[in-house]
Amino acid sequence: MSIRKKIWLTFVGIIILVVLAGLVDWPKGPDFKIGQFYRELKVHLGLDLQGGTHLVYECDLSKIKPEDYDEAVAGVRDVIERRVNALGLAEPVVQTVAVEGHYRLIIELAGIKDVEKAQAEIGQTPSLDFRELIGIPMPEMKEGEGGLEETKEEPKEAEEPGTSSLKLFISQALAQEESEEPAEVEEKTEKIEEQPQVQTMFIPTKLAGHHLKRAQLQFDKQTNQPQIGLEFDAEGTKLFAEITERNVGKPVAIFLDNYLISAPTVQEPIREGKAVVTGEFTLQEAKDLAMRLNAGALPVPINLISQQNVGASLGKISIEKSLLAGVLGLLCIALFMIFYYRFLGALATCALLIYGLIVLALFKLIPVTLTLAGMAGFILSVGMAVDANVLIFERMKEELRSGKPQGVAVDEGFKYAWSAIRDSNVSTLITCVILAWFGTSIIKGFAITLGVGVLVSMFSAITITRTFLRLFYVKHHSKT
Repeated sequence: MSIRKKIWLTFVGIIILVVLAGLVDWPKGPDFKIGQFYRELKVHLGLDLQGGTHLVYECDLSKIKPEDYDEAVAGVRDVIERRVNALGLAEPVVQTVAVEGHYRLIIELAGIKDVEKAQAEIGQTPSLDFRELIGIPMPEMKEGEGGLEETKEEPKEAEEPGTSSLKLFISQALAQEESEEPAEVEEKTEKIEEQPQVQTMFIPTKLAGHHLKRAQLQFDKQTNQPQIGLEFDAEGTKLFAEITERNVGKPVAIFLDNYLISAPTVQEPIREGKAVVTGEFTLQEAKDLAMRLNAGALPVPINLISQQNVGASLGKISIEKSLLAGVLGLLCIALFMIFYYRFLGALATCALLIYGLIVLALFKLIPVTLTLAGMAGFILSVGMAVDANVLIFERMKEELRSGKPQGVAVDEGFKYAWSAIRDSNVSTLITCVILAWFGTSIIKGFAITLGVGVLVSMFSAITITRTFLRLFYVKHHSKT
């Protein structure tokens, strides 16, 4: 294939890419759907642009052993995240940070209207309780589903001989996490509606989270399967024995914040106050279950220490000013490039516009939650895209001054400018990774948008601008 043909094929590919990016960027454009996968293509706005509230809670770990701090805080975070998701908000942020020995929860709720209701839901201490079935006949257990029975052997790193075993069958339809894609609206709605129906099937008992001394990850001695060891206090041991005695052959449900997390079936009474939860789950699932049990068992109240509200009108003003600043910045850059580099500047400006279309499309496809810091990261990446073009053009001018043909100067300009472009962009990307990994939500937004912009800017400079230049100087290239 001749060089000319390769150049034209690349140009056609760029045109197709521009059309696709334009469809994604169009406000009324089509949403993304492949089979069961669905995603609404829209710009996700952060708290400072959409309005909402920023809450900071401090975890009271005074009744927790220091070695249990991390697990206790992780459990509380899991519960709070479930509560926040139940509010029906888009892109909520829940994260934990440790500040000088104090553990804090940072919660950002964009687009929320009833802040007081959200605080009432979030601020409650996680509640764990055990419930009994109210006379509804259950289907017969299938072989291997497990139940509640006496332990036949001692588990690895587990309790003393005589410990009881709680064999657990977790209903996938009820215990499945909110890890489905947010766009799978129909499937998730069914599960949300199913929880109240399940709650009415069970009545609370006196056995609650404060009776559970601990839940810890263990492994079966024979099969090496992950399991969770449970231990109740004296009062809990008595209540647990009474519950298992009157529920032989029936499930005993465990609810965390009124959400069913497990449904074990009792096969025989357990009177010793210790049990082992087993089942066909992965190591991560076992860890998550132990964490949730501890979240309801460990007394970890959270106290609101900071609240910042951003009104929707203020967010709208921020968007308008940010867009105005971005447009003026792009216009100034375009005018400078055209004035200084003439025709080359015009080509670079066209490449810059295509760059903007591609970046915005990626923001909607990933999706990226745009904040003021994120928009600053994008604008900074625009500057880096222009910087790459400047390096290329200046190198081309040097090659032309040395008497080389225009086509050769184009190739040589890109060849010798590439090392500088690569080094500067790679160093920036490393910084973005560090900021995204260790930074707070605002810093992460800046790092992600800057990183995406830098990657696209490299593609824009090396592929789009280069193709435009080679197309213009195509007569100077070999036709073989």
